[in-house]
Amino acid sequence: MVMETANPPFKKFLSRIFVTAIRNVEYFDRRRVALGSIGIVAFPLYYIVWWYMFPQAYENLALRLFGAGLFVPLVFSNYWTPAQRHYLPHLWHFALLFSLPFFFMFMLLKNNGSDVWVASALVAVFVMVLLLDWASLISHFVIGTTFAWIAYFLTTATPHLSFGSLAHLPILVFAIVLGAASNYASLMVRVEQERAMVSTAGSIAHELRTPLLSISAGATGLRDYLPGLIEGYDLAKANGLPVPRIRSVHFESMKNVLDRIETEAAHSNAIIDMLLVNARQTSQQQPELTVCSIQSCIETALRRYPFTEAERKLVSLDIGNDFSFLGNELLTVHILFNLIKNALRHIAMTGKGAISIRYELSSQWNRLIFRDSGSGIPPKVLPHIFSRFYTSANDGDSILGAGIGLAFCRDVISSFGGSIECSSIPNGFTEFVLQFPKP
Repeated sequence: MVMETANPPFKKFLSRIFVTAIRNVEYFDRRRVALGSIGIVAFPLYYIVWWYMFPQAYENLALRLFGAGLFVPLVFSNYWTPAQRHYLPHLWHFALLFSLPFFFMFMLLKNNGSDVWVASALVAVFVMVLLLDWASLISHFVIGTTFAWIAYFLTTATPHLSFGSLAHLPILVFAIVLGAASNYASLMVRVEQERAMVSTAGSIAHELRTPLLSISAGATGLRDYLPGLIEGYDLAKANGLPVPRIRSVHFESMKNVLDRIETEAAHSNAIIDMLLVNARQTSQQQPELTVCSIQSCIETALRRYPFTEAERKLVSLDIGNDFSFLGNELLTVHILFNLIKNALRHIAMTGKGAISIRYELSSQWNRLIFRDSGSGIPPKVLPHIFSRFYTSANDGDSILGAGIGLAFCRDVISSFGGSIECSSIPNGFTEFVLQFPKP
């Protein structure tokens, strides 16, 4: 019974570490090409430095070329297929594990703790602190140094480590502990900020829902009496009674005002729901996964989204063979809400366009393809659209949102084990491809 009580918090803790590690990779997505390029150049370059210019006791060109080779696919990861990008976090962490703690500790041991490699190892620790969260930092250091010691003893005929050559280890351990503590404190600050954001969003939503409820209730009450009042006005006017004159355009608009009020209230409530779900998903908790039907999710989204009559006519659905996936129906519906909202905004910007939704099955993945023929996304904006809190205002364009909608879509689909990719041509189309793994 004790195990059952303790297990859920432990699983929640592991889930938080996993999601943090994945988001750490996504956070450095824009810098991955630069970091990979540095790794490709630095590994062979410093072989020349330490072998020819300032000779050291030991060097290994094969290890350096292997380390440089690990960064080559990372530099060209933008050309990976969505299925291949699913393995990007694993390659990223393996490349860092090999090139930082393992390589530098191994070379430090092979060079008998020389001053050059003590300084190099400290630089490697500094880079790890910058790139990794606290849990990944500790695990990388422990695993990397352990394998470095094993490799040292396996490749050294007569291992010889003096007490003086080990004096650097407490310094490295202290740097790792200090860096992990600093990163953990930063993580806790970010978690508290996210909790505050969720709490603030909830308070704002409550304050907005109260007047919206009053407006909806007032519209419902008016619906019972307004037709009778309009009919009475028509009769009074037809019989020549002295009634105030109402311009015809205003009179006609009154007949449809209740529909507009209820539509706008429903639309506002839907947007509030969407923002709340988006904000709550930043808590980094793994959603509860069940087997879902993609067709059911799409039908629910199209039924619940507060389209105007004209907007609903812009959406076409190409129904194929339904497929199931392991996910969360509510979150999937809100992914579609975000995509629909963005597409309608881009269509409104150009005054033309339509939305098409279709899905297709393959041997390994099932795909949902969401396409609109609106204004499109500028090339300079496209690489950043899934970054949290990024808006096109960062590139000097008009503000199009808070920068959490598409980041929410990416986080949710990643938690399902899938992926989301976007391609776009300005003034042509924008297409999102959502890949769901088969359950």
